[in-house]
Amino acid sequence: MAEEKESTSAKASVDKTKKEVEVPKKFKALVEEIEKMSVIDLSELVKVLEDKFGVSAAAPVAVAAAGVASAAEAAPVKSEFDIELAAAGENKIGVIKVVKEITGLGLKEAKDMVDAAPQIIKKGIKKEEAEEIKKKLTDAGATVNLK
Repeated sequence: MAEEKESTSAKASVDKTKKEVEVPKKFKALVEEIEKMSVIDLSELVKVLEDKFGVSAAAPVAVAAAGVASAAEAAPVKSEFDIELAAAGENKIGVIKVVKEITGLGLKEAKDMVDAAPQIIKKGIKKEEAEEIKKKLTDAGATVNLK
């Protein structure tokens, strides 16, 4: 008797999670037949329908994936970067020299900038130039972020 209650409550919870779908009268008999089929039979049916009509059940997924890919391609590409000196590292003097060269500041101003790390050293520069500056700073021992 306890097993009967458990199976009844299990059916009730399954019924609650199922979506109620309004099936038009003209498809009611067909839907009832499909509900009686095993998973293997349903798989065979899908293959037959795909072959018969030259369609694929996976097509909507492919179309959705293509839509996501094109949306990603349409995203604007960042063209200007800020260079942030995150840390001077072990070779602080070498980093100060590179910062002085990059910014055109005097020695004291470049030292103050390096001491204040993390700090933006240069703003709104093109990617190629930003990569070159980053390489110079990292070669000198600094930790650099492009933003």
